[in-house]
Amino acid sequence: MNTIRLARAPLYAIIVSILLTTVVLTTTNADPVAAFTVLFSGALTTPSRLADMIMLASPLLLCAAGLSISFAAGQYNLGIEGQMTVGGVAAMAVLRLYTEGDSVVLLWLGAMCVGTVAGACWAGIVAILKQYARVSEIFVGLGLNFVALGISLYMVFGPWKRPGVASMSGTEPLADSLWLPVLGNTRATVVTPLIAIGVLALVWWFLRATQWGLEVRASGLSQAASQRLGVPAIRRTIQAMLVCGGAAGIAGALQVLGVYHALVPNLASGIGFMGLLVALLINADIRFVAPLVVLFAVLTSGSIQLPLSLSIDSSVSGVFQGFLVLAMIVARALLARKERG
Repeated sequence: MNTIRLARAPLYAIIVSILLTTVVLTTTNADPVAAFTVLFSGALTTPSRLADMIMLASPLLLCAAGLSISFAAGQYNLGIEGQMTVGGVAAMAVLRLYTEGDSVVLLWLGAMCVGTVAGACWAGIVAILKQYARVSEIFVGLGLNFVALGISLYMVFGPWKRPGVASMSGTEPLADSLWLPVLGNTRATVVTPLIAIGVLALVWWFLRATQWGLEVRASGLSQAASQRLGVPAIRRTIQAMLVCGGAAGIAGALQVLGVYHALVPNLASGIGFMGLLVALLINADIRFVAPLVVLFAVLTSGSIQLPLSLSIDSSVSGVFQGFLVLAMIVARALLARKERG
């Protein structure tokens, strides 16, 4: 499929998903124009809402960038939520070592590095079982999501529980000095989006401009054929999963440092699965990661304003995103069929 036709697919998908969502809104006597206005602009109306959107887009960008590599390698990493969760748990383990007088910057770096390694190792389990035990990465990943959640819950309600109480709100908050600095009176930090953009740039470069990226993409097209041509396909596939898990792990660490300031049971909050939708929509094309991530973050953040402004349930955003994914798959299939014909 040529580049021009590939670029048309997202446009067609957005138009179709808007039409279908309009039908759903109309059947419930809601005003579609007002609903879409709030959806697309609700996250941008105040500095505080814009900051919240950025803090959602940043971990989503990290997950989507990592998934672009695993998808390029032909691996459907559905375990990314678990990788994000263990990254947060590992980061919290480092941050709990803090005592008065310790270097805060070193603890930040240590927490992010350990979180990255933890996420990569969790993804490595999936990759190794797939390559050497022939167990589907989909089933292993989903199973490890539950294991990671179980570990998180155990730490929150067990060894790290708040003194005298076990709370679903999470562990005892970190010391204020360990919180990442924020912009003004908002909840946005500079560190999180900068790291996310940096990771995206690195992934872009590795996938598009290096021999390693070429071998990853070749392995994704056909591992057996790549092996016969001298490409270490198994190694590249495992490495792609490790990179994806590492990106999710650092996202989890940043959620602890910059958003919750504690370990909470639902640390991933569906961000990993949203990243899967983005990766599915772009078909591992790194060029479209940032625009789709911003769109999803704007829609998700804007949906919070729907009940407040129009008494419409915020799940409309999920309806639109679901239609968008379905329409994108159909549009890509039709364009590919037209290309072959």
